[in-house]
Amino acid sequence: MMATRLVCLLGAVTVLCTPVSVHAQAGPQAHAFDTGSLPPTIPIFPLQDVMLFPHATRPLHIFEPRYRDMVADALMGDRLIGMVLLEPGYEAEYEGRPPVYPVGSAGIIAEVDELPDGGYNILLRGLTKFRITGEDQSRSYRLAHVEAIPEELTNAERVTLGDLLDELSVLLPSGLPGVQVPAGLPDEEFVNGIAQIIQIDPRDRLGLLEQPGPLARAKALIDLLYIRSALPR
Repeated sequence: MMATRLVCLLGAVTVLCTPVSVHAQAGPQAHAFDTGSLPPTIPIFPLQDVMLFPHATRPLHIFEPRYRDMVADALMGDRLIGMVLLEPGYEAEYEGRPPVYPVGSAGIIAEVDELPDGGYNILLRGLTKFRITGEDQSRSYRLAHVEAIPEELTNAERVTLGDLLDELSVLLPSGLPGVQVPAGLPDEEFVNGIAQIIQIDPRDRLGLLEQPGPLARAKALIDLLYIRSALPR
């Protein structure tokens, strides 16, 4: 079934975005991995300003030949792709393998539309963070050896996180049009979704991703918003 998607889904957080045509296609292995495990080697998609957080979703338009290969191979396999942030100065080496920050987030292709020009529109659903321990250069695209970094909350941390959300909600800028938070959305998904979409420097966003879990991420996001609110506009 084809549909024109007018929103981007971040977990269950909905944000207005450029429409993309997608084909719902879960695939036979779409639920093969839990949020705390990964294969030892996964393809990685490095970008300069776009990141993925656990339990959030990210629409992507894939047009470079090497990343078309990456998506095609992923669709024939476990459908996993890791997203990482390029380090500054990547431009001179972009066509090769410029340095990337070692912590990223792996996602599974939840929806895909193969385009007439050979490209793809895909929707990645975040699973878990990972750390790169090495690279495999056997493909046209980048493959990384990775270790999963699970994020788990204790019951006490869940209570504290819930208490922080009121403060976080007050600090959120009014410039997040179209954000819709459904009733019953888990607190950690709300925090991760906001961390993914709020307009901040990519390295500040990476700092949020690198936090050990949603509670620490919420505290860091609150600190960041307090600093921003104190700056002259």
